Amino acid sequence: MKKKEFIAQDLLSKMYQYGEKLPEKLPPERQLAEEYGVSRFTIRKALEKLAAIGAVHMVQGAGIFINPGVGNNPLVYNSITEKKFNQISFRLINLHKRRPDNEEQQIFNLTADDFIWAFSRLRYIDNRKVQIENSRMPVSAFPDLSQKVIESSIQQYILSKGYRLSHALTHYQAININKEQAELLGCKKGIAAMHILNRGILQDGRVYTFSDIVDIDYSCTYVIPFNQDNLKFRQR
Repeated sequence: MKKKEFIAQDLLSKMYQYGEKLPEKLPPERQLAEEYGVSRFTIRKALEKLAAIGAVHMVQGAGIFINPGVGNNPLVYNSITEKKFNQISFRLINLHKRRPDNEEQQIFNLTADDFIWAFSRLRYIDNRKVQIENSRMPVSAFPDLSQKVIESSIQQYILSKGYRLSHALTHYQAININKEQAELLGCKKGIAAMHILNRGILQDGRVYTFSDIVDIDYSCTYVIPFNQDNLKFRQR
């Protein structure tokens, strides 16, 4: 992901996290450039992306204003939520605990001394491999993450811990499958796929997971508040 795209996604994610306490303005370009360690040109390009989707508007000499209601925008994202849980299964590839890098510190609001879980899994739909998912989750919030959890529903695990789900914020881009991905998915190298970057956000504003996904069987839907009725439907 290019720096300007990461910054735009990260700023948008933080707007969702503010909830009703959304500030009037973003910090100045110079401050944002220092926080992300990039040039003001890169920050300006990221802000232009946010302005294009109606999240902010920039006033010359006055600053970068956040548009009221930005948290209610129906941003397009990738999803397989039409599938019931009994049609979906997972296989763990690897799981380990490590320190977060700079981007992961930004995403989860962590320090360099904290830990995150990093894991990879294959997702099967109707016994067909369709996704490679590389995910990170903060250890402090989920100290008992295990293979059993990863090979089931992360959403249901989050709910079992007493957390309340709010939104998914997802970026996606068309790609072609490389040799390593083709071997894992059992498909031909070079076929079309979707590269998905997904953040799961709790109702208290925290990001609980960040996933980097390659999907050869994707569909588009929208960001919506967590839907209890949809969860009950998928559990039938």
